[in-house]
Amino acid sequence: MASTAAAVPFWRAAGMTYITYSNICASLVRGCLKEPYRSDAGAREKVHFAVSKWANGKPEKSSIRSDSHSE
Repeated sequence: MASTAAAVPFWRAAGMTYITYSNICASLVRGCLKEPYRSDAGAREKVHFAVSKWANGKPEKSSIRSDSHSE
């Protein structure tokens, strides 16, 4: 019963990355929630991260960015 082909995750076979797949799943779960849980989950959706350019092995000035699907 063993398959000769290597097992490939379905999200990869569909041509997407795991991050894209997990974002789609999270969005669907948030959409199924009832209030007040939906608005609480929406508030946690925002992401803050720092971006730094590197030169000569050292980080230069970094900038803080925010990202969310609703923006």
